Amino acid sequence: MKATPVLFFYCILFCSYAQNQPEPDKIPTEKGDLIVQPILHGTMVLTWNNINIYVDPYGGSQAFAGVDDPDIILITDIHGDHLNMKTLEAINTSQAQFFVPQAVMDKLPDSMQARATVVNNGEDTDYSEINIAAIPMYNLPDDETSRHKKGRGNGYVLTLGGKRVYISGDTEDIPEMRALTNIDVAFVCMNLPYTMDIQQASSAVSEFKPTIIYPYHYRGSGRLSDVEGFKLLVNKLSPVVEVRLKEWYPGN
Repeated sequence: MKATPVLFFYCILFCSYAQNQPEPDKIPTEKGDLIVQPILHGTMVLTWNNINIYVDPYGGSQAFAGVDDPDIILITDIHGDHLNMKTLEAINTSQAQFFVPQAVMDKLPDSMQARATVVNNGEDTDYSEINIAAIPMYNLPDDETSRHKKGRGNGYVLTLGGKRVYISGDTEDIPEMRALTNIDVAFVCMNLPYTMDIQQASSAVSEFKPTIIYPYHYRGSGRLSDVEGFKLLVNKLSPVVEVRLKEWYPGN
């Protein structure tokens, strides 16, 4: 059968989106690889044991071209680059279980609330063989000027296949992050003026010493943070930490 011009157009469109996604990483666990697929800004897809975990889906359906539908959706905060209803309505979430803080639950439509579980700071729950623990994420000082108040949003620590994975969400250099232990993989934000700079981020990372660190969520006010500079700082402060730089902003 000959391809029609319309079919050919959509094939080209699909391929262009797929090519914009960086190659995924594979991290061995006790039960198969953890696959890390950066998507955009604070968004990623983690796949383990045939379970697809979408973190803060953002960027529209086209950002997920070629990626399997979610089984789990984690949302860290109410801001539009984390709780993005346009994207949630565009992707297929019909089989997904949401795990969210209460502030996010309050903003979800009824159809999504029916499949959502509230996990607030200090709480945890399980999905299949994955433990999902919610930890604080907030700005300092934690006062009325804070863009991210303590207790509103969640960072997450996932335990799966004998590995512990930390997802920072929008946070500054807080004591709860520095106190983390036995983190195998970490995703840490660094964008001013909303979270922290590379000096704060590298200092915190050098204290809790994840095995692997991915800088993500590093677009601030009109520019990208210097993640190469972050890597140099971490290498100097804590050489045992492996810094992996991936492309979170295709085309920039």
